[in-house]
Amino acid sequence: MFALVDCNNFYASCERVFNPNLQNKPIAILSNNDGCVISRSDEAKAIGLPMGAPIFKWEQFCKENNISVLSSNYPLYGDMSERVMNILAQFTPDVEVYSIDEAFLQFKGFDDCNFDVYGQQIRQRVLRWTGIPTCVGVAPTKGLSKIANKIARKFLKETNGVYVIDSEEKRIKALKWMPIEDVWGIGYRLQKKLKAKGCVKAYDFTQLDSEWVRKTFSITLWKLQQDLLGNPTLELDERETKKAIATTRSFEYTYSDIENIKERISTFAVSCAEKLRNQNSSCHMLIVTLSSDRHKKELEQHRASKTVIFPYPTNSTLAISKSAVAAVKTIFKEGIKYKRAGVIVTGLVPDDNFQLDLFLKENPKHKPLMSAIDIINRKYKSDKIKLANQDLKRTWKMRQERLSPKYTTNIKDVIVVK
Repeated sequence: MFALVDCNNFYASCERVFNPNLQNKPIAILSNNDGCVISRSDEAKAIGLPMGAPIFKWEQFCKENNISVLSSNYPLYGDMSERVMNILAQFTPDVEVYSIDEAFLQFKGFDDCNFDVYGQQIRQRVLRWTGIPTCVGVAPTKGLSKIANKIARKFLKETNGVYVIDSEEKRIKALKWMPIEDVWGIGYRLQKKLKAKGCVKAYDFTQLDSEWVRKTFSITLWKLQQDLLGNPTLELDERETKKAIATTRSFEYTYSDIENIKERISTFAVSCAEKLRNQNSSCHMLIVTLSSDRHKKELEQHRASKTVIFPYPTNSTLAISKSAVAAVKTIFKEGIKYKRAGVIVTGLVPDDNFQLDLFLKENPKHKPLMSAIDIINRKYKSDKIKLANQDLKRTWKMRQERLSPKYTTNIKDVIVVK
C-alpha cells in the first residue's frame, strides 16, 4: 500500500503555528518580491481571492475582506517541512519527499495493518509535534493514493482527514468522482486530448485501450493508467543527484550599474557552489544569464548569457564566483535596466571521481577552506561567512515588506514565553 500525506495550506499553516491570531482567518502568501499570490488559506479561497493574483491589483480587495497578506518566509517553511518529513519517516522507512508539503509513503509488510487507524496516527503526531494539519490518502498504488488524498481533503469532516481505497468498489467510486483535469500528471493540453476521446472522469480514462494509450501518448501516461487500474507501476523515486544546479532571481529593483549586478551574480554563484558541495559534486561548466524587465516594453530590452568551461571540475566558491563575475562583465550593456539574473552550473561529476588534468589543477587550499566555511555556516544556521564582494546584510535582495519572523531558524526571532 501507498500513502500520500499532504499538508493543508502549508504556507498559511506554518504562519499560524507561531501566530495563533491568524487561526480561522483568511491568509494570502506572496511570491518573491511580493509580486503575486502563491498560497491561500481555505478562508481566502472562499472569499474569492484567486491564485496568482497580482497584489497591486488586489490590495484593496484584501483590505476590504480583512485578508492577512504575508511575504514568503522560505526559511520557516523549509524548516517546518523538514520536521514534518522526519516525523513521516518514523512510520515507514520508504518515504519519497514529493514536494515541500507532501510525501509518498510505501508500506511493505504491513499486511494486517488498519490503515484508517494508522493514517489517523500519522495526522495526530504531525499535528501534535509541529502544529501542521495534514490529510492522508491510502491506496494500492501511488496514482490512487493521490485521488484518495483529494477525497480526504475535499470531505474533511466525513473522512476525518484520512481516506483508504482498499476495495474494487471504492476504487471505481473514487475514479467516477474525480474529474479528468484533476488527475495527477494530466496537464491542460493532455486533458483536452482526452476529453476529445470522451474522458470526463478518471474512470473514463481507465477504460481506454491500454495499447492505444501507450502508442498514442507515452509510457508515462500508460503507467498512470495502470496505476489507476490498481496495478502498481509507479515506484517511489529515489533521490538522485542533480544534473544541473541553477540559482536565478529577479532583483528588488532594476539595476543599470555593473557593481550591483556583480554583487548579485557573486551571491548566486556562492549559492550554487554550496549546493554542489552538499551533494558531493563538482562542475565542468558555468552559465551566467542577464535580462532586462520584459514587462516594460517602453525600455530598451537586452537578454544575454555567457558560458564558461573550467579546465578542471570544481565546487570552490572562490573559483565559481570569480568566473561568474568575469562572465557577467562581458555581457553587461551600459544604459540597460536589468531586472533578472542567474547562475547555472552543469556538467556535474562526483567530487571524488573525475578525470585529472596533467598540467592544471585547483589550489589545494580551496577544499579545506570550503569545508571549514560550510561547517561554520551550518552550525549557525545562516551565512555567517561570505565573500567580500557580497552584500554582508542580506542573501537575496527581494522586496519582502510583509515578512514574518524566522521563528525556527534565527535565534533572535525565537518566541519568548513569559
